[in-house]
Amino acid sequence: MAREVMLPQVFRGFRTESVLAHAQIADQLGMVLGPLLAALALARWPWEAVLGITALLFVAADAAMKVWRSASSVQLVEPALAHPLQGIHWLQPYRTALTQVLQLQGLLPLIVLAAGVNLVIGVTLATSAAMMTGGLHQSTGDYAVLQTAGAIATVVILLAIARFSLPLRALGYFSFGCILLGGFATALSKWPMGYAIGFLMVVGFDKMFSVYIRTRRLQVIPAADLGKTTGLIVLLNNLTQPIAGLVVGLFAGQSNAAGVIVAMTIAMGILGGLSMLLSRIGR
Repeated sequence: MAREVMLPQVFRGFRTESVLAHAQIADQLGMVLGPLLAALALARWPWEAVLGITALLFVAADAAMKVWRSASSVQLVEPALAHPLQGIHWLQPYRTALTQVLQLQGLLPLIVLAAGVNLVIGVTLATSAAMMTGGLHQSTGDYAVLQTAGAIATVVILLAIARFSLPLRALGYFSFGCILLGGFATALSKWPMGYAIGFLMVVGFDKMFSVYIRTRRLQVIPAADLGKTTGLIVLLNNLTQPIAGLVVGLFAGQSNAAGVIVAMTIAMGILGGLSMLLSRIGR
């Protein structure tokens, strides 16, 4: 959350989409290379040594951040101070965030749109192992290859966003449409390759959609309130992922995982339409 607030201010002269894409590339590479490097290190050294080296790297990164902050001339926008709310100071940030969610033009449609996407992301992640190794009768090795391909696709898409300047609205519409199509492909395909293509569309273009939604939030939310309002928005958006997992747990055994995926994908399309309706009403 702090990084999302700081990065656009630190790199003011750069395209926001490119900055956010590079940050997510670093995240993705860390998620992929971190376990790989840990496994290689554990094969050569005792686990105590690996843990100690990891801790030292963490402290070094924190110290480097402090050195950069003291030497940098970047002036960060200070968060707006909360005023007392009938003597309860800690409630004021929540009131500010909720007020902005309801009143800032264009913000509520973004929340609804992201909630719909998170439904499909959640159900895809919750069912991918069962669909690949159960429904499609593939091996655990094939499932590992699929996950690796998903990470590679994500990095490639993020590199394209960082390298090429595309209209922001096009990023949003294109990524939303690809995730929607990918959701239906994972549910309806009877062949492993069809499922894999749908899976890659969902997990890969999720990062493109994330760049779009974060850039739009930066455009709508005042910088002084960005942290508190974004925190509430992320909470609201992420509620749909565990809801998708809960739906899978309750109903996938009674019918099948494909039916649940179709239902969640249709729900995503409905929420996308609702978002467009809210955007037109707010104009």
